[in-house]
Amino acid sequence: MTDSLTFSALKEKQRAIRAGFPETMGLRVHRSISWIGRAEACGDDHDARFIFLWIAFNAVYADEREFQWVAPGERAAIVDYFGKLLARAEERRVYKALWQRFSGPVRMLMENRFVFNPFWQHQNGIDGFEDWEERFRTSSRSFAQAFQAGDSVRVLSFVFDRLYVLRNQLVHGGSTWNSGVNRAQVRDGAAILGFLLPVFVDLMMDNPKEDWGRPFYPVVE
Repeated sequence: MTDSLTFSALKEKQRAIRAGFPETMGLRVHRSISWIGRAEACGDDHDARFIFLWIAFNAVYADEREFQWVAPGERAAIVDYFGKLLARAEERRVYKALWQRFSGPVRMLMENRFVFNPFWQHQNGIDGFEDWEERFRTSSRSFAQAFQAGDSVRVLSFVFDRLYVLRNQLVHGGSTWNSGVNRAQVRDGAAILGFLLPVFVDLMMDNPKEDWGRPFYPVVE
């Protein structure tokens, strides 16, 4: 069960098998688990929990392409990571984790316009986004179809498109800490990252020989 994948469980597994990890993959997992542990200590501070879990997510997927002068975009790196992660035979674990929570935070997040980027484009007066409501309905239908088809990569892409808007709101100062406004998406976003990140890390530990990419900030003596 995904609920058993706590910081302690992940750390215990990592210590038991880390001798067989390639250096770069081992560093990613070590860093991500440390931030998952920090997120667990946040209690009901959903803002902090979300931010710490996003750092844990960055630790497992971000690579040197994001730090080049002309980067291909963070979304491309995220989708590449999902492709590698879900190419494994255990990919159904991710789908099951989403399905178990579908009626809760996943569905609520996907129905929340405040984490839909075209909504904010329209609110800020940018031309071409007057039809944001139709785009929102289309996105919801496409997400439902991907879920029904069991297309885990597309499902995760939809979910993380929403989570990325939330990430930007928090990290770029577009939100007040512990605000009484728009609490739902912060709570739901933290819940989604909280049950997905441990599964991601566990899958990586089960497949250490996969090329998970080189972290741009290695340990330098």
